[in-house]
Amino acid sequence: MRVALHTRLRPGKEAEYEAAHREVPPELTAAIRAAGAREWTIWRSGLDLFHVIDCEDYDRLLAEVGRLEINTVWQARMGELLDVKHDYSAEGGAQTLPVVWQL
Repeated sequence: MRVALHTRLRPGKEAEYEAAHREVPPELTAAIRAAGAREWTIWRSGLDLFHVIDCEDYDRLLAEVGRLEINTVWQARMGELLDVKHDYSAEGGAQTLPVVWQL
């Protein structure tokens, strides 16, 4: 399945967000893959972030990764960078974008 998400950065945090994603902990990426993710791409337009995740089961992915300490640490770091109204958490991450059109 493919899932699309929209999150938003806090103003002025663009460079820090991109720098953080150049250093995603290998333990976290391994855990994301082990939880069924085949691919996760993030695009940025200004403060808006658009994620597309290709995974076996998105709810399982959130549940498995969500209970790991490495994810808790990462989410705390992202919490400093993301607009709290558009954060990526169990609540925010569950609000996927609906498909409007597909070729």
